[in-house]
Amino acid sequence: MKPEDLRALLQAVQTGETNVETAFAELDGRAVASVPIADVDTDRLRRTGHPEVIFGQGKEAPDMVAILEKLRAAGQPGLITRLDEAKAAYICDALPDAIWHRRARVLHVPGPKGPLTPTTRGRISLVAAGTSDLPVAEEAAVVAEAFGHDVDRIWDVGVAGLHRILRHQEALQSASVVIVAAGMEGALASVVAGLVSCPVVAVPTSVGYGASFHGLAALLGMLNACATGVSVVNIDNGFGAAMMAMRINEERS
Repeated sequence: MKPEDLRALLQAVQTGETNVETAFAELDGRAVASVPIADVDTDRLRRTGHPEVIFGQGKEAPDMVAILEKLRAAGQPGLITRLDEAKAAYICDALPDAIWHRRARVLHVPGPKGPLTPTTRGRISLVAAGTSDLPVAEEAAVVAEAFGHDVDRIWDVGVAGLHRILRHQEALQSASVVIVAAGMEGALASVVAGLVSCPVVAVPTSVGYGASFHGLAALLGMLNACATGVSVVNIDNGFGAAMMAMRINEERS
């Protein structure tokens, strides 16, 4: 626990805002806030540098509101991925400060202590091969920005018009990590990795005709990249790409 967080916790105990058992749980590293359908890991921010994130698909909107309220009570921001518009509307009615990012399918609730401010090595460049890849690419961008990272968006630069990516070499060269989202054959990740000295996080998307096998062709192409320094996350996993890129970009004491 950071010194300033420990001081705030002890002051909360002193003033009666937090009871001894709650403070002990936080110091013990096993803090959990229970709701009827979930045990919310409120210690994850301290342990890993990032709070728990809700995967919205298949969850009921009232349950997600309850989880978000527990995160807020623990002084943390809330984030939901893969959320449909109807459930987002319900949550925004219940929590007026919630921010809905439609294309990314991500909902963000700022924390009561203000935005997260990690110490970073630089910027994240986020590259999308085509506009069909934008939902996945925007998921990565919104997650990274919600957790305090600066993101440069570079859209529609797939290998069908290779000259387009070359126009963005300044942003790519200045990035500390690059995320590349591409479907079809997934070749853009190899191209970008051959242009930069920083790590590249490749995200295969389920975009393409029949033989793309819903992203499997792009996944295999990225795993077989001839350029070095490429790590690959699961198909359509913009969230996972953002989490990996943030860990690369953050400086830890």
